[in-house]
Amino acid sequence: MSVKVIVSYDGTANEDDAIALGRLFGRAGAEVSLAYVRHAHEQDANRERAVEAQAHGLLEGGGQLLGDASAKLHVVTGRSTPEGLGKLAEAEHSDMIVFCSDSHTAKGHVSIGTSAERLLEGGVTAIAIAPVDAAEHIDGKPVRKIVAVGDAEGGARETAESLAAALGAEVAPVLDDSTDILVIDSRADAQIGRVSLTSSASHLIETATCPVLVLARGAKLSFSGAGAPAAA
Repeated sequence: MSVKVIVSYDGTANEDDAIALGRLFGRAGAEVSLAYVRHAHEQDANRERAVEAQAHGLLEGGGQLLGDASAKLHVVTGRSTPEGLGKLAEAEHSDMIVFCSDSHTAKGHVSIGTSAERLLEGGVTAIAIAPVDAAEHIDGKPVRKIVAVGDAEGGARETAESLAAALGAEVAPVLDDSTDILVIDSRADAQIGRVSLTSSASHLIETATCPVLVLARGAKLSFSGAGAPAAA
């Protein structure tokens, strides 16, 4: 089965970066959908219909950016964005949720926003974060180097290898400015199936200049894309 990806999208600053990262995983064979989380229902029926229609219209715009007419568009309600996305991921049996970086992040860098942070501590779904301006730099750019960080019992290495095979890239041993994707395992003492980061992994994310994918402990993602010719 294809990896199932949910892109968190509300049309605000940097959200196009999350869409671009979703497209990248789509190139690797993932099934990508978009989700918008509302935090309350309107008491007035007419107002409720209007707000719901507005939310669907926003997602339709995001779907056009994604460039996949078959992508599912989810409007869900939750007390918070991470709660809504977590419940949707569980209901849809999704493997990953994609976020953009915080709006105050410097261009080309990654930061963990509030919603992503909550799901990175105890969540059950892999979390991916796009760097600022990913929308300007990911599309059309070949993926050459993917780096995995974790121990032998985690799934980062196998996930990175699967992603590399799907995208025509290679798995490299050292993270540097030429890295295209960073895959990180959850901490070794995390509960199996749960996401949890060490302080050093959190620091690695905050200093990254490429998309980051954090896996739940023991999880491995298998991408089904045919891949492109290996990058030179």
